[in-house]
Amino acid sequence: MDYQVSARKYRPGTFEDVIGQPHVVQTLVNAITTKRIAHAFLFSGTRGVGKTTVARILAKALNCERGPTGTPCNTCSNCVEITQGTSVDVIEIDGASNTGVDDVREIRENVKFSPFRGGYRVYIIDEVHMLSNSAFNALLKTLEEPPAHVVFIFATTEIHKIPATILSRCQHYNFRRIARIEIIQRLRHVAAQDGLTVEDRSLTAIARAGEGSMRDALSLLDQAVAYGGKTLSHTDLETLLGSVPQEHIRAMIAAVLAQDSPAALRVVAELLDQGHDLRAYSAELVEHVRNLMVAAVVPPSPGAQGGPDLRRLQGLIDLSEEEIRQVVSEAQAFTVEQLQELFRICAQAEDAVRVSQHPRFVLEVAVVRATRLLGTGGQVRSPAVTPAPASAAPASPPVRPRDIPAPTTSRTEPKAASSATVRPVSGPSGGAAVRSAPPPSPPPPPSPPEPPVALNWEQVVERVTSEHPNIGAFLEQGTLVGIEGNRVTVGYPKSASLAYGRMQKEENLRVVMGTCEELAGRPVRVRIVELTDGQAVAPTMAEIRAAKDRDQKHALLEQARSHPVVKQALAVFGGELVEVRQASSRKESGS
Repeated sequence: MDYQVSARKYRPGTFEDVIGQPHVVQTLVNAITTKRIAHAFLFSGTRGVGKTTVARILAKALNCERGPTGTPCNTCSNCVEITQGTSVDVIEIDGASNTGVDDVREIRENVKFSPFRGGYRVYIIDEVHMLSNSAFNALLKTLEEPPAHVVFIFATTEIHKIPATILSRCQHYNFRRIARIEIIQRLRHVAAQDGLTVEDRSLTAIARAGEGSMRDALSLLDQAVAYGGKTLSHTDLETLLGSVPQEHIRAMIAAVLAQDSPAALRVVAELLDQGHDLRAYSAELVEHVRNLMVAAVVPPSPGAQGGPDLRRLQGLIDLSEEEIRQVVSEAQAFTVEQLQELFRICAQAEDAVRVSQHPRFVLEVAVVRATRLLGTGGQVRSPAVTPAPASAAPASPPVRPRDIPAPTTSRTEPKAASSATVRPVSGPSGGAAVRSAPPPSPPPPPSPPEPPVALNWEQVVERVTSEHPNIGAFLEQGTLVGIEGNRVTVGYPKSASLAYGRMQKEENLRVVMGTCEELAGRPVRVRIVELTDGQAVAPTMAEIRAAKDRDQKHALLEQARSHPVVKQALAVFGGELVEVRQASSRKESGS
């Protein structure tokens, strides 16, 4: 017999063999057992989760010589023909190739014929969302009142494209993504049947790459066998899949624990040297930190002498038992709060890496921040907050501040006075005399606090808006929180989250800082913060400008109403003055 791919060779033939869809299987078996068989079914779900397979099993269950039955025999002539795709009573139609209304009319003409051998004529239409609107409309009447011997089974990956009139005439079954642990078990069974030697971590990598699709996972297994033979090494599999080795993930976690920023940067450099995708690595790192957090919050099993509760963790983490134990071991080095902060850093880095033109730099900054996460005593310290000088007054408590560092000058700290030294000195008589060092000089008085920078914020916003309109549009949505020394704090409410995110970019903040330095004549630091709920703030420049425009229009309207000519025109025509516009002055040439 010719070679068959694993997805076809190991396709389930009965409801008992179906994996990952117990809610669908139980409902269909109960419906067949109780003789409550609908005339139209709609199966929806992502690719490779068993929609067409279950449709064929349902057709066998309806036309089996022992049936209708929930357990088709797979040995009678009807079951064999349906399995081989040669049954005249089960018609499979590709909705992507038969999209026109003429194809549906042909179905309408054929449904009136009784089945030749089985008890039902079953129409399986795959990718039904590809049908045209006219084809759907032509199918409505037949779908609502078909003959008693006809059953329609529709399958689609895009349920949102199915008209509501079709949905209301079908029983809808939503096929879920298959759990990773179930895919691993199925892959292990296929490997045992085919005599393959595969490591468990390799099966986990294939299942992860399948993304909940059993067909994709089996196709990747066939591809791996074609690449490396029947003995698959994990290195060959990672090369084939282009996936990120888990060693790089664990190396990054080890660097975070050791607070070793150079080691974290070396991991990023190795990823690039080996040709890995930083976006894929960021996603894997986020998932691993999430698994660590789950392992940290799930209490240990009371019956295993404080060991991990593997039963509960396997329902929350799609990994093998050995990998779950390793995750639990790593999670013990963190607190839940530290893992939450680490997850926030990694998730923000993943989002930024996807859209950045310099993903390496974004990831490097994130991993350096992650390695500085653990402070003394295991406390979480946020690296985004810079301590204020001792002379500055405490600022209001905004959330997530971010500074643009200005050039700093080295400060000379007064050295502690050294203790007096005792040195033997020879006296005139040859005896030893004792001479002490001079007393230490008193420390210099503390320098007075730096006066706040003199800055007209309205002038700053106007300058930025005129020279950089794309930045000024976001800058004017913020409000000046305060000026302390050479630090200018600008706050944004939660309603202006888009402007807050744009103004956090380095290049935008440097433009604002440069404008402030030009107007103030001294170095200025700009800090963008998110305002907390209920925090009293001054109106934004956009609100001030809008208020000025309203006042100007109102004054112009009152001025026009008091003009004699306008009064006379209103009296003659009986109209009402609604709006006044000020015409721009133009220089007339030649006059």
